[in-house]
Order: sequence, then structure tokens, then C-alpha cells
Amino acid sequence: MNKIRKGDQVVVIAGRDKGKRGTVALRVDDDHIVVEGVNVAKKHVKPNPLKGTTGGIVDKTMPIHQSNVAIYNPSTAKADRVGVKLLADGKKVRVYKSSGEEIKA
Repeated sequence: MNKIRKGDQVVVIAGRDKGKRGTVALRVDDDHIVVEGVNVAKKHVKPNPLKGTTGGIVDKTMPIHQSNVAIYNPSTAKADRVGVKLLADGKKVRVYKSSGEEIKA
């Protein structure tokens, strides 16, 4: 079970963008995620007349390692760790470590 999923609000806790908050756009692989507005790099793009794209320098959101982000807890307005709790019916749910309340997906 991935502790950080697509659509989660996260806070960057390490690196150049420390303190920024954003939404997880996608999971690249088991360890890397793309967060909107975080780890933005300038990329040089060649023009492609067949696709109708113009060349130039564009901003591209690059992947970041999931260990450098923490899930955002709206009740405390801070970053929080994620735990896994087993319910009575056998389902696993993600919970905030600080309060134990379930994370709404």
C-alpha cells in the first residue's frame, strides 16, 4: 500500500522547495512522485511543425522522491506521517500518526 497517493495534499520537507505545498499529480514509479508547482525545471524544447508546437524554454515539473514529502494534515495545518490501520472487516486504511484519524482520499 502506497502511503502517498495521487491527489493527496503534501508538504515538501527537504530540498530546494522545502515548505512548499502541492497536490500529487502522478506516481512515476514506486519511489518518485510529481507534485504540482514543486521541483520545476526549465527545459529547452525544439519546435515540431507536425505537432504544431513552438520551440523555446518551457517550465516542466520534475519528479521528486517521496521521502522528501509528507502528507498535509488539514486539522493541524502541518505535515504529518502516515500509518496503516487494519479495520474489523479486514480492510487497510491510511491514518495520520499524530491523531490516528483516517485520511480522506
